[in-house]
Amino acid sequence: MSSEIFNWSCKHTWTRSAKNTFWCLLGCSIGDFGTILFFQLTEIPFPVLGIMVLAIINGIITSIILETLILLKQNFKLKLAFKTAVGMSLISMLSMEIAMNATDYFLTGGAILTWWIVPIMLVVGFVTPWPYNYWRLKKFNLACH
Repeated sequence: MSSEIFNWSCKHTWTRSAKNTFWCLLGCSIGDFGTILFFQLTEIPFPVLGIMVLAIINGIITSIILETLILLKQNFKLKLAFKTAVGMSLISMLSMEIAMNATDYFLTGGAILTWWIVPIMLVVGFVTPWPYNYWRLKKFNLACH
């Protein structure tokens, strides 16, 4: 076991990890909010838990798509861009999605988008994986973009 103390005070790493977390949040929010909004507008009878699971899955899918596109713009080959987007962000995306949907559930009963819940979900969704993204970037120099 290493006696080395981990450095949590690097401003450059916090800034870079915030940028990475933002892109992940943007991608996740598109699929997540889109799914919830679809069921909210169409009023299709579907269990709240089912809607939330679909929202999480769709949020992860849209995040992977967005991150793959970002990597492609950085001259990654498609296969490597996709593999990187999937492999390097899955824990971050999953924690973000669960935190956002748990917030929605506990504050509204779930699968409801209102003017006041969306900003709260976004803040919780950002803050939850940000320390993990910092740690991963600092310890392994691994980032998605």
